Amino acid sequence: MPAYASTVIDASADEVWSYLRDFGNLAEWLPGISSCVFEEGEGGPGTVRRIEGAGGLFRERLLTLDDDSRSATYEILESPLPVREYRAVYRVHPVTDTGRAFVEWSAAFETDGGADEAKVTRNMVRYIFAPGLAALGERHAGHRSAAGAEPVG
Repeated sequence: MPAYASTVIDASADEVWSYLRDFGNLAEWLPGISSCVFEEGEGGPGTVRRIEGAGGLFRERLLTLDDDSRSATYEILESPLPVREYRAVYRVHPVTDTGRAFVEWSAAFETDGGADEAKVTRNMVRYIFAPGLAALGERHAGHRSAAGAEPVG
């Protein structure tokens, strides 16, 4: 079942991406996360991060990191959530008429143990994606250049 959230951030797509592409900084911007450390790798594809927070322990592997498309894909290896085959993507696009960044975060997964798919999806968006994107926006508030729009290409 897919989960999806998006926002517009008052900073350039390049600026937001240069921050978001760091697979190890999750504890800096995602509410409820107390630590995020690499178990394997140095931040590129194949890197495994260990995340601890209010929701428990998560282990995630970075699958792709594409600077040209400003996107990254990761999978959950271990989590307290009732999900399996979880893959998520976050992308940053330029809003060309304002110079802002459009950020989207989505995930596809199957639920475990008879969990209600619609409820798991709602909770993921409500308690992880939406607060994370809001915090990312607050971190970059007012960072847009005075030049405004940025070219695409």
